[in-house]
Formats: sequence, structure tokens, C-alpha cells
Amino acid sequence: MATVIAKPDPAAPPRRRWAWPGGSRLGRLIIGLNIMALAILVIGALVLNELRSGLVNARIDSLTTQGELIANVIDQSATVGEPEPGLDPYAASAIFQLLFIPRSQRARLFDAEGHVLADSFVVADRVEWKVLPPARKPGQSDPSAHKDPAAEAKAEKARKALVDEVAQARRGAMVAGTRISENGDRVVSVSIPIQHVRAVLGVLTLEAGDVDAIIAAERRALLPFILVAITATLISSILLHRLIAQPVLRLARAADRVRLQGARAISLPDIARRQDEIGDLSRALEEMTRSLSERMDGIERFAADVAHEIKNPLTSIRSAIETLDLVSDPVARARLLAILQNDVNRLDRLVTDISNASRLDAELSREAPKALDLARLLAEVASLYEAQLRPGEAPDSVRVSVSTGDLGAPARLMARETPIGQVFRNLIDNARSFSPADGEVRVNLTRTRGRLITTIEDDGPGIPSENLETIFERFYTSRPKGRAFGGNSGLGLSIARQIVEAHGGELKAENRLGPDGSRQGARFTVDLPESRE
Repeated sequence: MATVIAKPDPAAPPRRRWAWPGGSRLGRLIIGLNIMALAILVIGALVLNELRSGLVNARIDSLTTQGELIANVIDQSATVGEPEPGLDPYAASAIFQLLFIPRSQRARLFDAEGHVLADSFVVADRVEWKVLPPARKPGQSDPSAHKDPAAEAKAEKARKALVDEVAQARRGAMVAGTRISENGDRVVSVSIPIQHVRAVLGVLTLEAGDVDAIIAAERRALLPFILVAITATLISSILLHRLIAQPVLRLARAADRVRLQGARAISLPDIARRQDEIGDLSRALEEMTRSLSERMDGIERFAADVAHEIKNPLTSIRSAIETLDLVSDPVARARLLAILQNDVNRLDRLVTDISNASRLDAELSREAPKALDLARLLAEVASLYEAQLRPGEAPDSVRVSVSTGDLGAPARLMARETPIGQVFRNLIDNARSFSPADGEVRVNLTRTRGRLITTIEDDGPGIPSENLETIFERFYTSRPKGRAFGGNSGLGLSIARQIVEAHGGELKAENRLGPDGSRQGARFTVDLPESRE
């Protein structure tokens, strides 16, 4: 089910359009219930149709056997004349009187010209009866005196069908099938030619008039199947309504409350406990709204932090500008101008880092992950620092070395190249900023149980134990003595951890300890999942 909600209208509830999803546990339940109802009806209809056909065929076989026996008896007992044989009508009538013809059947004997010689209804003194019309008042016309043209046409058509059937049998072929009798009933009819050697002496016609009764019985037998199918369909419809329609409607209304009334999260615990797709949808919506709520809280905190961080250099700039007009000493004025320049640079760096941090989510969603060789990427990042040192390499420059050891197969990673490259640049920049003059930043890549572990180590003062997690907070900076104030925005490590976690990895910090337990530098570890593709 998918709910598409139109533009909000406070005066009217939103309109919803429903669509059915594809195969799943709940989908199999829906399909199974509906197919079961249809299968009951279809199988029942097929069984009864086959039964009807079987009954008609069985009746034709029975009439054929009976007719062949009677025709053989008539041929042996009522044939007269040599060399041209013929039927003796009196002998044939006597045979009809001796035969037992069930009340549901009618037997008629025709001569070679198609004239009726004997009729079981006449022989047995059986008459057709019908309910008489109500008594007429004096002077009232008899409605039965007016013949119905349509009924006459049907009767004439039935007589013609009988004549045609007898005519086919007179040509020596047995005819079997169903037709409409003169009284309008459907009958199973068999016409058998009575032959002496090869001469056709007459035709015996047997009719069974219980076909309509068979059809009515079939329809009555089909009624339970139809009722069962209707019941199954109703039950499935009620289940669909209770299991799908109502929960999805509740979820849609809860989403409307979040969207229109400013609610911070969807909470429907009774639906979330379900172990099907509706429960999955409810839990996903709850997690989504909870994540959005946390994101909104994060944006609020980020905005407050940004405002606080920007106010610091602005306050310093304002103070310097206000003091500049009061200072006439050139040395003091130069110092104030240097402060202004430093604060402007600090503000520019802060705004740039804030812009990068705010665009991070959009950049992660825009760029699709692809297979990367992490060893090659680290080598390229390290080469950037070597290129920066070549023109005027200073003796106290911090070197960057990369070691990949014996990895064997390429260290492939499904990631976004630009953000992952930014992670290692931020970590290396941070390590270089804390390294002593003429120091070295060591980057080491290893593979452990399907994970790619990259460590960045420096020879700096290390990190206070209480700040091993604090350094990943936004705008947190802790510089050694002698470092220029405001040289960092405090966003580099926060951005790096956010990118690593977006790729299913982990970034943590620790200290390198010497034999005596003293800090000999910092170590950052990037743990990323290896790609098997």
C-alpha cells in the first residue's frame, strides 16, 4: 500500500490513493485468500460441468444400448416380406406393449417413410397433463383459445428437429444428442435405424426427458460452492481491511500530524509490534521521524554553535576597530591591524569550514559509492604534501609516509572518493599541526577480517585522556602552547568522523604510549568495511 497525500487543506481531510504492492509475506496472504476463493468456485464449476457432460453421455450410452436391443427384437420379430422386407405395425405395437419403458423415457417407432407406427406414451395410455386455467365468469373469453405465436413457433421448430433426426437415421446412421421436445423440455434423444441386412425398415427413437432435472440438480449442487467462495471472499476482504487498510490509514494520519501539527515523531506501538510489512513500515516511519527530530535538534545546536563561534572574532574585530582611532602609537596601531587581519582570516576560515560542514550531507547523497583502491588513494593524498614541499622545502617540514605492507589482493572499498579523501587529508593535517619540527606523520594500512584498518600516527604531545572523544565535537580546539590562536575551526575531526560513519566505518583516537607510560604521540584509527565485489 502506498499513500499519496495531496496538499494540506485545513477544511477537508487529505485525499488518499491506494495501490497494492508486490510479493511478500502479507502479499502472499492476500493472494492466497483471494485465489482460494476463486479456486473453490472454479474447481466446483469444472467438476459439475464434467459431471453434467458425464451424465448426458451416460444417458446417451444407456439409451443406445436399450435402443439397439429393442431394434434387434423388432427386426427379428416384426419383419415380414420376401424378397423386399417390411415392418409389421401390429407386431411392432405388440412388442411395445411387452417392453418396459421408464416413465422418464419415451419410445417411438417410425416406418421407412417416417410415419409413426408406435408410441410408448400411446401404448401405455400415458397422457400429457398441465394445470387448467382458473374458471371463467359467464361471458368471459377463453384466454387459452388464443394461441401464442411464439409458442407455436417453438413447437414447430421442435417437430422439425425430430423430423430431421429421423430422416438422418433413415439413411442408416445412428443419431444421438440433445434437442428440445414439442412441450419445450430439453431431452436426450437417440434415433437408431432398424435394418434387415442392409435395408432400413424403420427408425426407433428413444427420448429421456430428465435433462432439465439434471441441470437443476447441478445448479443446486453448485450453490454450496458459490456460498463458500463468497464467504472466503468476504473473510479475505475483512482481513484486508483490518490488516492493511486500517493500519495504513492510521500511519497516514500520524504522518499528517507530524507534517501539519508539528509533532516530532510517530508512535504507534501496537502496529510496530507486528511481524510483517506493515510493522516494518511503522518501525521505519518511527525511525525516520525520530532521525528527522534528532537532525532538527542537531541543526538547532549547530546554528547556536555557529553563532557563538562567529561572535568571538566579530567581538574582537569590533574592539580593535573601536580602539584603533584612540591609538596614535605606530607600533600599537600595527599590532591592532595584525589582530584585525588575524581575526578576518579566522572568520574567513570559520565560514568556509561551516559551509563545507553544512554541505556534507548533500554531497554524500549526491555522489554514488564506487569501488576504490584505498592504498592508491592514500598514496595520492600523501603525494599532495610532497608536492607542497618541493619548491622551497624547509628543514623543519613535517614529512608524510605511507606504508601498506603485504596486502596481497587490492584493498578495495565501496566509497565516495572525494569525502573519503577529505577524511585522510583532515587527519593528516591535524597530525602535522601537532607534530614537532622536522617530524613525521606515519600512515599505515592493514587488512583484518574483512576490514581495512588505517592508522595515522604523529610524534606530538598526544591527547589528554579526558578529551579522546571531546576532540570529535564541533568547534572544539585544543592547541599546544606557542600555536597561533584561531588557526583551526574545530570542524575537521567532526567532519571526518561523520564521513566515516556514513560509510559504515568507525573513527577513534588514542595515545601512543612509551615503555614508561608517557604519551609519545596521537594515533587515529579509521576502520572501514572491505568490498568483496
